[in-house]
Amino acid sequence: MTTPPRRLVVAVNPAAASGRWTAACDRIVGRLRAGGHHVELLRAADWAALHAMAVAAVADGPRGRPDALVVVGGDGMVHLGVNVVPRTGVALGVVPTGSGNDTARALGLPRGDPDGAVDTLLVALDRGPTVADAGRATAADGSRTWFLGALSAGFDALVNERANHLRWPPGRSRYVRALLVELLWLRRIRYRLEIDGTRTDTDAALVCVANGPSIGGGMRVTPDALLDDALFDVLVVQPMSRAAFLRVFPSVYRGEHLRDPRVRVVRATRVRVDADGVVGYADGERVGPLPLDLELVPGAVALLAPPSAPALTGRH
Repeated sequence: MTTPPRRLVVAVNPAAASGRWTAACDRIVGRLRAGGHHVELLRAADWAALHAMAVAAVADGPRGRPDALVVVGGDGMVHLGVNVVPRTGVALGVVPTGSGNDTARALGLPRGDPDGAVDTLLVALDRGPTVADAGRATAADGSRTWFLGALSAGFDALVNERANHLRWPPGRSRYVRALLVELLWLRRIRYRLEIDGTRTDTDAALVCVANGPSIGGGMRVTPDALLDDALFDVLVVQPMSRAAFLRVFPSVYRGEHLRDPRVRVVRATRVRVDADGVVGYADGERVGPLPLDLELVPGAVALLAPPSAPALTGRH
């Protein structure tokens, strides 16, 4: 190792704190310590408690801030991290052990391979972090939520809500099962959108405001989105029949759904999304009911990522 020892805070998904992931987490921490780094391990009974611990751990205290917060888990843990580190100077590292791992895909991190992910992390600590953008959602009550991947508001959010309550099957198959169930109630939604100051009222099946390229465990909804281009990719899918939806759906894993004329993407820095009875989800986590005001904040997050990360240009 050519870098001096780093102070690292490692936060572990509460759901992964037992069973086979206990040994994996101990191994992750052990390897980071063997690399010469000082590691503080955070575990808690639930997400809210772990978030509070992480906020306290990266606060500027007598020893200063740690160099990095490393989250172990899936996109929910990335969401926790990105709601702790923006504008703190603390880098965010990811060891993906979740079911969706869309952020890991965007960063080109090994998935389901903790040792490989730690190897990548150690190299990234050596070369330094890469600057990325993040989205910030403001609710009607003034509360704010950061997100790194995408904010879903429509059919895709309903699928997220159902998938989060399913225990089987694992991985992206759970998302597909939830999608097929929600398809039975597929309906058009009347949206009130404001995109970079231009107001539009439109019927759509879903609206997704994305900073990264995929959701739902590899569904490339906005395949050209980059994490450091200072722009959202705003996906709007016009209403379509169940049969048409099922024809288009398989192509989303290849990003080829954009060929359909009922699917469009526009780029923007500020988006207001409003619709009656619709809840927004960011990085697969529930944010709250619409309306939500979304702002793209350039350079908000420092990421520990490989130099060849697919969704990073590395220009910053």
